[in-house]
Parts: sequence; structure tokens; C-alpha cells
Amino acid sequence: MTTRAASWLPLSPGERSVAIEVLVHGPLSRTELARRLNLSAGSLTRLTKPLIESGLLVEVPEGGALAETRQGRPSQPLDVVAESRSFIGFKITDDMVYGVVTTLRSEIVARCDRPLATHDPAEVVDLLGEMTAELAAAHPRLAGIGIGVGGLVQDRAVVGESPFLGWRDVPLADLVEQRTGLPVVVENDVAALVEAESWFGAGRGLDRFVVLTIGAGIGYGLVLGGTRVPCAEEDRGFGRHWILSPHGPLTPDGERGSAVSLLTIPNIRYQVHAATGIDRTYEEILALAAAGEPMPLRVVDEAARALGTLVAQIANFAMPQKILLAGEGVGLMDVAGRTVQETVRAHRHPLAAPVALETKVSDFHDWARGAAVLAIQVLVLGSAED
Repeated sequence: MTTRAASWLPLSPGERSVAIEVLVHGPLSRTELARRLNLSAGSLTRLTKPLIESGLLVEVPEGGALAETRQGRPSQPLDVVAESRSFIGFKITDDMVYGVVTTLRSEIVARCDRPLATHDPAEVVDLLGEMTAELAAAHPRLAGIGIGVGGLVQDRAVVGESPFLGWRDVPLADLVEQRTGLPVVVENDVAALVEAESWFGAGRGLDRFVVLTIGAGIGYGLVLGGTRVPCAEEDRGFGRHWILSPHGPLTPDGERGSAVSLLTIPNIRYQVHAATGIDRTYEEILALAAAGEPMPLRVVDEAARALGTLVAQIANFAMPQKILLAGEGVGLMDVAGRTVQETVRAHRHPLAAPVALETKVSDFHDWARGAAVLAIQVLVLGSAED
């Protein structure tokens, strides 16, 4: 059983704005901070004083290295004390739980993974409790836990529906909090990844930003005005009704030509198996396609054209400054990236600006990190969605 770490809560709305601005964009001088937040020097001093006294912010020299706070040096930039608190992030998949410990600025400082032998909620909670205890032994200043789950999550607390785990209406946050003694926030895993990339990753500082994930399913997240747009139907089959080719392949669940039927790993494997009678891994299919094997090459080429079409449609309608492609299926770009880019251009206006498409080769620890960022946002800074 772990002990709940003290936090800086409650932060006033003004203090929260200062803390978030420094956390995401710091270190910042007081002059720059006041300009960004449209504050007077006196108001900024009033808001930063308790944050410095509590240890959340610290004055640093121009070089950025941490230094002791000095009185009467208002020209020194302000930065967060990233190591002052630690956060756990968990990503739950069908057969594994991936765990990380991060700093306040989301740097991963520890990892802990365990196989998931059952989907029984009580046993999953016990496993999360055991992993938390192991991580807490080396990182005693834990402030909270974030958990990412594939499925519909309500109020950042209850897993309303998770097809991967077979869960309905599981109060996961309360169960894990009772087991660990730490505050817990639960979120859809794609939403958590979007938040992490928007604050600390590829979308940092961008007003319009999209995350598109391909893997076991299709995930989509949209950031407008620097804020993620929540969706009531989050991860309830996104891509299943996004038809990219009405004459595309038919998959076991009856979907023809959708983003899911063309792009997800299970359906790519299904298509190759149906055509060849051989069950191959996704990595084997990509390797065979790269070597010119006809049937894997045809399936991968169709997937690449589908991805290019999807990226172009997103760019045409959402007009993002950048699209981040992530997930365990991004190896498609290594084999058929040229086809993806050619298809994107074919579905865009000839004078349209090139789509800024960034591919992130990542593993499930990045998804766990995203859950930890949710814990930072909600549990420490109090920036929960209204």
C-alpha cells in the first residue's frame, strides 16, 4: 500500500494558468510569462509567489539549470521542478499492462511491465496494485496514477465499454484508488496519447493538430486552439464507418472498404491468410511485401493507399498544422511510405500546402506516458475537462 503524496492543490485558476504555461513552455522570464498570459507585473508576482513557496516553481539562471531561489532577482526565468513529484502511467492492452514512472514534465524514469492473464476487473486491479507498490518502492514521491484503456471512458473514472477487455461499467478509478491509496484518473488511451503529444510532443505549441493511430484499431484525436476536442463516441469504432473504398476487402465483422478493414493489423493479417492460407504476423507481411511477394505486397499497397486517402481527407477537412501517425502499425510507412505520400497528393488540391505528416515509431510505454500526463493535468494542475 502506497501513501498519497501531498500536492499543490487546490490551485486557483490564475495559478493554474501560470503553472501550465511554465510547465509546457518554460523556462520563461517573468516578462515573457506576463505577456503570454496578459497579466500585469503585480498580478504575476501575486500568482507566482505561492507556486515558488510550495516548490512547484523555481527561479533558474539563464542557462536553464536549476538553481536555488534568490530574493530580489525577478529577471531570472521561472521553471517547474520536474523531479519534485512522480507519476505512474499504465496502458492496459489485451494481454499486457505497461507501466511507467514520469517526472512532472513527463520524462520516463522507470518502466514496469506485466503479462495480463485475465480480464477479470478485480484481478486486473490487484495486478495494478502490485505494480504500483513495486514502482513506489523506488519512487516514493508519487502524486497519482493515470490509466489508459482502449474503449469508452466516462468522467475519467469509469470504463463504460472496452471491447478489448470485455468490460462494461467498471469503476476502475475508484477500485485502483482503494487498492493503492493514490488518486487515479482513467481515460481512453488515444485521448491520453493526444494530450501527451499536444503538451510535450509533436503537437507542442500548435493550435491545430491531429493524432492518427493504426494498430489493433484506428484512433483519431483532434486538437483545436491548443485544446483536445473531446468526443462522446471516442473509441467506439472510429474508422469503422469511414469508408475509404466502397469496393474494398470484406472483413470478418462485415465491414467492406472502411479504414478499419483496410488498415488495422488484424484485418491485414486476415486478408493475407484468406488469400494464401498461411497465418503470418504483421511484421512478416511487411517484410514479404518489401521483398516483392505478390499477395502481401498487394494487401500492403491497398493499406498504403487507404492510409494516404485517410490522411488527405483529414487534412482537407480539419486543416491541421501537423498530423502525427503513431501506433504499432506505423511500420507500414517504412515499406510503403512513398505510396502513402503519392496518394495524399492525389487527393489534395494541386496548390495545397504539403501535409506535415510525422511518423512516430513508438511502443506501449508511450501510451502509458500519455496516461501519466493525464494524471499531471488532472490531479496536480486541476485542469480536468468541464
